[in-house]
Amino acid sequence: MEKILVFGHKSPDTDSICSSIVMADLQTKIRGEEVIPCRLGEINEETKYALKYFEIEEPKLIEKVEEGQTVIMVDHNEFTQTVEGIENAKIDMVVDHHRINNFKTAEPLFYYAQPVGCTSTLLFELYTLNDVVVEPKIAGLMLSAIISDTLLLKSPTTTNKDKKAVEELAKIANINVDEYGLEMLKAGTNLDKYTEDELIRLDAKTIEKEDVKYVIAQVNTVCIPDVLKRKDKIETEINKEILAKGLSLFVFVITDIVNSNSEAIVLGDRTDAVSKTYEIKDNIAFMPGVVSRKKQILPLVENNM
Repeated sequence: MEKILVFGHKSPDTDSICSSIVMADLQTKIRGEEVIPCRLGEINEETKYALKYFEIEEPKLIEKVEEGQTVIMVDHNEFTQTVEGIENAKIDMVVDHHRINNFKTAEPLFYYAQPVGCTSTLLFELYTLNDVVVEPKIAGLMLSAIISDTLLLKSPTTTNKDKKAVEELAKIANINVDEYGLEMLKAGTNLDKYTEDELIRLDAKTIEKEDVKYVIAQVNTVCIPDVLKRKDKIETEINKEILAKGLSLFVFVITDIVNSNSEAIVLGDRTDAVSKTYEIKDNIAFMPGVVSRKKQILPLVENNM
């Protein structure tokens, strides 16, 4: 019998990778048969830090799934953000904290979603609901994911459920949240090793709305000017991506995790989707107090389209 695969979205972030591993652990224990965690892209430095800290292997890389393959999707549901062949796969479960869009199945499924800061907050609930013991390393991965997605509980996406989960998971993992979290987030701000092409793909999500296709990409840093030193080369790569994929808009968000502000390089034919809210000068929009793509940037782009 073919094993069930679990994966998060393309251009995976820490929540996407950790949730895949955690969900595979949970389902393996519930079902009594091995469920395989997978990834749909390269792992970033922040996630590598977490996996190394808790001595967990990287999930295997897959690029497509065969027809009829049973899969579990975590941290996403949109088909534009997932693996090739998903239309013909058997989607058994989805656990997610994003909006539901561009998603359909041929058969009923288990769908667990809530508007919380992180998928791993929901997975922690599922361990409790199914009376499955959370091991320290698994707790550490869930903790890492929540810290990442909520920027140490400072993001506007943070809920009381996320805060409670962090408190309980930190006890299980025996982790000092502030110390560990800051070091993990700092690891993710080391962007020098990436080419400009890699940089715009690190955490990029493709969205389709009717006949409009666009990308919102995001990177974290402790110094926005350092990233903008590469602005011309970044713009060149973004324009290549716009032409290659027929995009109407590409928003490359650079988020300062210390001061909780963002600046975005905005290019394409539909920059008005951003300029209606934020002034754009020399292709850059300054976004004070903005750190969340899901709750702050995506809604304004969608509303302005």
